[in-house]
Amino acid sequence: MRLEGKVALISGAAAGVRGQLMGFGGAAAWMFAKEGAKVVLGDIKDDMGQETVTQLADNGFDALYVHLDVTKEQDWIEAIKATVNTYGKLDVLVNNAGTGAQQTVLETTEAIWDAQMDVHAKGAFLGTKHAIPEMRKVGSGSVINISSINGLIGSPTSAAYHAAKAANRLFTKSAAIQYAKENIRVNSVHPGYAWTPLTEQNFSDPDQYQERVDRVPMGKMCYADDIAHGLVYLASDESSYITGAELVIDGGVTAQ
Repeated sequence: MRLEGKVALISGAAAGVRGQLMGFGGAAAWMFAKEGAKVVLGDIKDDMGQETVTQLADNGFDALYVHLDVTKEQDWIEAIKATVNTYGKLDVLVNNAGTGAQQTVLETTEAIWDAQMDVHAKGAFLGTKHAIPEMRKVGSGSVINISSINGLIGSPTSAAYHAAKAANRLFTKSAAIQYAKENIRVNSVHPGYAWTPLTEQNFSDPDQYQERVDRVPMGKMCYADDIAHGLVYLASDESSYITGAELVIDGGVTAQ
């Protein structure tokens, strides 16, 4: 029960239906709940999110679903209000919502660029901005921003995605410094190549799957639970002296 008594809001958490491929947010919701947290799942996929929450409740866990478009400030205000009204406080925020974009610089349109920045950078900013006042009330907090190894290194494609995930990473450090003295910690997590609903279509191609696995020193793909274990650690008091850090979970890709 490493998160006993804590209340956590996780964005992009709808994909947590048992029996289906889970995303980072959905897997984290289950793992947080098993460790004693009350969890609020935010997403734009309302039907899937409600199904995940129903399954959590059926298994004896305390969970709530809220509609949350992370690019809209009012959605954040309402999501955090619902969290506090239901559970009385907010201890942990996981800014997990994300989308992909695999275009090169010349292939990237202004709309693609803006969409990536909106979800990964603006979304993390808005969530953090509105979570901090509630964390101040309880005297502590943990904000966890899901970046990527693509926020650390480049690749032949995905220009806007790289830039947005890198913005997420540096925003994390800035916020960490600003609120460290208030015992509000802000850290980023950098997953490697992972099999999730976001990547399933690409990695279902055997050639693409093998090409990615061949880049990983550990020789295997990452799954959502691999990331969720790291999120539990950063949400827990075990990481109480860690802020502004980058937790890389990539099987050794960025060590090369």
